[in-house]
Amino acid sequence: MQSAQESQSRMQKAVSDLVLAELFLVQATIESVTAIGDGISAIRGQLPANESQTDTPDLGSVIQRTADQAIEPYTSRYRYFRELIKKDS
Repeated sequence: MQSAQESQSRMQKAVSDLVLAELFLVQATIESVTAIGDGISAIRGQLPANESQTDTPDLGSVIQRTADQAIEPYTSRYRYFRELIKKDS
């Protein structure tokens, strides 16, 4: 009987972990999309129509910064999720 309870407990923990991971994924996706939108806005600032601006960074650095900002929410949420799982084990 105890084995069945342990299996059910492990199943509940697995489902809880999955739900938590999905919530982190949704939050990271929202932040990533925001970073990409900001990057697109910055790239628009680089278009030839705005040649009068001389203090803007080059296009490559804008793209690299945007990529870094888009991936960061996923890495930080994953790291935090793994720490939570480790503490809970």
